[in-house]
Amino acid sequence: MNTAALPRWVVAAAVVGAVFVVLPLAAMTLRIDWPRFIPLVTSEGARAALLLSLRTSVSATILCVLFGVPLALVLARTSFPGRRFVRSLVLLPLVLPPVVGGIALLYTFGRRGLIGSGLASLGIDVAFSTTAVVLAQAFVALPFLVLSLEGALRTVGTRYEAVGATLGAGRWTVLRRITLPLVLPALVSGAVLSFARALGEFGATLTFAGSLQGSTRTLPLEIYLQRETDPDAAVALSLVLVVVAVVVVGVAHRVRPLGSLDPRSTASPKAPAAAPGRVD
Repeated sequence: MNTAALPRWVVAAAVVGAVFVVLPLAAMTLRIDWPRFIPLVTSEGARAALLLSLRTSVSATILCVLFGVPLALVLARTSFPGRRFVRSLVLLPLVLPPVVGGIALLYTFGRRGLIGSGLASLGIDVAFSTTAVVLAQAFVALPFLVLSLEGALRTVGTRYEAVGATLGAGRWTVLRRITLPLVLPALVSGAVLSFARALGEFGATLTFAGSLQGSTRTLPLEIYLQRETDPDAAVALSLVLVVVAVVVVGVAHRVRPLGSLDPRSTASPKAPAAAPGRVD
């Protein structure tokens, strides 16, 4: 490791920061009851919580992609009054305490909520259901995808899109054949990070969906409950979440944020070809 270009105090601070992150994880690993590890993480409650977390996290990630991609495109490619304010609202869940987000969702989709009252009259109850888990996870995970994709869109610029439009491609064709392929790695990376955030969601889920085994008790909630009755099980399940998070973050970082727009590459990136003539 070459640290000659950095002041020593910067390297020392970096080491302390790394130790601050790694040491608690190491301490948790040392507390695991390894002979009982497999039975602890494969118990009925643990398996149900893990499978529920995976299902709801995948569903939440799909919602993030469906709504996050248009949001990122609008924020990066359009200009309108109040755009900065809208962007701040979209990114608000990043800094908002999750329990506050859960309360906000409850007063929106609960039986007496802004939208939930109308749904309840139709016999549709959202709060304290698996759907509530998905909504809570999507609410806190959406900003991760928007941030990743918006940054990539701003970095690649609009040059290739302008060329495609000049060649006669319609807006949908430009979006489908030029814009999205250019930022696809950033989209994948953002989706992976959104999945990881959804998988670890706790506060908003507990407030909005409750903790009903088999329907709303995700793995973080199971860990919280096990901490009171069986600390060994809580530690073992925590390690499972840590391993999943490490794998997910590793996958996200292996995907180049801008794909072919790698700053280490000396060649100019090739824009996707636009067919001559207008194709809508």
